[in-house]
Amino acid sequence: MQLVSPALPIGAFTYSQGLEWAVEAGWVNDSTTLSDWLEGLLEDGLTHLDLPVLCRLFHACKDADPDAIGHWGRTLYASRESRELRAEERQRARALITLLGDLGIEHATAWRDALSHCQAAPFALAAVHWAIGVEDCALGYAWGWLENQVAAAIKLVPLGQTDGQRVQLALAERLPLAVERALAIDDEDIGAGAPALAIASAQHETQYTRLFRS
Repeated sequence: MQLVSPALPIGAFTYSQGLEWAVEAGWVNDSTTLSDWLEGLLEDGLTHLDLPVLCRLFHACKDADPDAIGHWGRTLYASRESRELRAEERQRARALITLLGDLGIEHATAWRDALSHCQAAPFALAAVHWAIGVEDCALGYAWGWLENQVAAAIKLVPLGQTDGQRVQLALAERLPLAVERALAIDDEDIGAGAPALAIASAQHETQYTRLFRS
């Protein structure tokens, strides 16, 4: 619960992952369009890319294999299609590595280079260190992503708190199946395409007014 808390001091709340421009462009303007946007990212992105890679990072940490951690971290980093999305991975990874080191997780310091490519790598290390199972690790990661996106939408659309909770509740019901599917994906089938996200994130880099870093 501490690992997926919005209060975790890694700056997760400062990123919208392209949602800010999607709102500016009118792609997302109410709870229905928000649900459609997030459902697409969950189905086409997290399920087939982020979560399968997270699971491999989990097992690499469990096996104490920094080479494998680096390989899968670079794989996820290379999938980010905009400068802002790549910067987010590095920045959130660095913040979480520092936090875990301060909390006494020794490998966070020893494996810093291998862990530094994406936020999922130190997240997986924390899960292994705290004896969190891989399914719960993946579910918590997906929940954290969903909660941050809904929180951003409440500020940006703007969306009422109750409408935001309705969206979060409905999509949260999809997370266990997404994790189940992600755990069954073979290495050669890992990958995702989300062109609207790539466009939104690239456009956000030069958006005139911004609340979020990505």
